[in-house]
Amino acid sequence: MRNTRTLRTPGGLSVRADVRVLAVVGALLLATAAASVVLIGTGDFPISFGDVLRTLAGNGTAGQDFIVNELRLPRVLVGLLVGASLGLGGALFQSVSRNPLGSPDVLGLSQGATSGALVVIVLLSGSAAQVTVGALIGGLVTGLAIYLLAWKQGVHGYRLVLVGIGVSAVVTAVNGYLLTKADLVDATRAVVWMTGSLDGRDWSQVWPLLALCAVLVPLVLANARGLRMMEMGDDVSNALGVRVERVRMLLMVAAVLLTAAATAAAGPVSFVALTAPQLARRLTRSPGPNLVPSLSMGAALLVTADWASQRAFGADQLPVGVVTGVLGGVYLLWLLVTERRAGRI
Repeated sequence: MRNTRTLRTPGGLSVRADVRVLAVVGALLLATAAASVVLIGTGDFPISFGDVLRTLAGNGTAGQDFIVNELRLPRVLVGLLVGASLGLGGALFQSVSRNPLGSPDVLGLSQGATSGALVVIVLLSGSAAQVTVGALIGGLVTGLAIYLLAWKQGVHGYRLVLVGIGVSAVVTAVNGYLLTKADLVDATRAVVWMTGSLDGRDWSQVWPLLALCAVLVPLVLANARGLRMMEMGDDVSNALGVRVERVRMLLMVAAVLLTAAATAAAGPVSFVALTAPQLARRLTRSPGPNLVPSLSMGAALLVTADWASQRAFGADQLPVGVVTGVLGGVYLLWLLVTERRAGRI
């Protein structure tokens, strides 16, 4: 039996909380905060852990204030928001599809956002802001296409995954075609963006993503009970009073927006959306959707991967998407082997 506690608010509400889940979330948040401070202090001009904290509190020198608050803090915040968005989006898709492979990477949403960005870069030679808008539109259009193609008296499990894999293959081919039509400068710019990177991120990327998360995260958490009921099947959920298709549509739209916004801000950072919910579930040992643990795990993974991309390879700094791609690819192979041995694929 799981160790749960009932928490009562001053307003008289009571909430049952799993002690292990709370401990995991607390540990992840603490580790993420520590890794963020270390990352802020990392670079050609290193700053100690204590000096970073003093600068963030407004007590640093003018030089430290510029480096921390203007150059490095926005990059770290974008990384945290992108990782949290991908972790939450991945948890939503895996819970709705009831499939560990139901991730934006596998379903083609990241590739769809990439197509939108490539159209702007290759065909329109657009600015960075226009590339962001293009990625958002591409992700939304791809998500809508997957939903409509997978619809058959509702959207269910493996059909959603299989349709997503097919759409992903088509969109990937379109992306390759767009690259062949680009001139050398635009092709180079497109390939750098497609790798997934946090280089050069500033406050202009932080605020839109923060505003979107401020709206979508509470909306998703407010529907967490319905999502948990839906994991028992549509018939049981309907019997318990859950409006299944309404909740499913709402949460899928939220997941698409989170994924598209994250891709627009940092490019298609691979496999965070796939691995974060799975790792969170293994730590919490909870059968539910694990929304908050997945969100926390996504942020922790991306900040840690960004530090590794800057420091783990000597003088060669890699885009963060390369690091997450390598680690996520290894995890995906392990997951496929595990699912095969369990007889689920």
